[in-house]
Amino acid sequence: MSTAVGALTLENVLYQKKESIAYVTLSRPKVLNALNQRTWESLRAAFEDARDDAAVRGVIMTGAGDKAFIAGADIGELATVSAVEAAQSSNVGQEVLNLVESLGKPVIAAINGFALGGGCEMAMACTIRVASETAKFGQPEVKLGLVPGGGGTQRLPRLVGKGRALQIILSGETISAQEAYRIGLVNEVVPAAEVIARAEAILKQIFANLFAGSLLSAQVLSARAGRHSILLAGSTWLPPTRRRTPKKTCASTLTMLGSYSRPSALRLAHRATA
Repeated sequence: MSTAVGALTLENVLYQKKESIAYVTLSRPKVLNALNQRTWESLRAAFEDARDDAAVRGVIMTGAGDKAFIAGADIGELATVSAVEAAQSSNVGQEVLNLVESLGKPVIAAINGFALGGGCEMAMACTIRVASETAKFGQPEVKLGLVPGGGGTQRLPRLVGKGRALQIILSGETISAQEAYRIGLVNEVVPAAEVIARAEAILKQIFANLFAGSLLSAQVLSARAGRHSILLAGSTWLPPTRRRTPKKTCASTLTMLGSYSRPSALRLAHRATA
């Protein structure tokens, strides 16, 4: 499905602006809002527009339907791509998530269902996460012989701690919204019908403060988290013929999570992206 907004033509993404809020809705409900290459490109276009529009002061990211926020990568597409194409797709995804994280405006993830793989990584790239009571979270890539390809090995331990991040990533388990709240993965859990309204209310609270101060606070917190390390440690989605064995997948994940706490890795990544 394609949507035209001004000069933008977006595929699988609904993009609307109301007052000072931009609404980005991933709309592939038949495949639980799975991410494919064209969808990543449309998300990039929508967030770039929100970033550049001075009238937009904040963004709400959500998924269409009542079953999924984003259920992860489009496995059907991944099964048909070459190693080079998989690497390109992974790089595009990382670029979009870094854009979301460093947008310069607050982005609220209104998580209305499954947030798995790239969906969980999208939520973690947002400034604040509000989940419905029925939302589910996880990084199940290990079950496909992969490691999280969108910065999950870096953002997840910053939010929930290294030990819990290792358990979630290495087990591939899915956790409830209540458990996600308990461990600090999400900020709030609300009834499904109230997710968007609560996200709007949080943005309005932020808008009520001196915006420059709110923006500076978000930038300082992002810098202290060392977001540049994501570019160093992010992984590549591999096609079936290049998938890692479970043993190698676990080893790669442990290496990436280890780099999260090493200052030398952060300095190297910063120099590489400066």
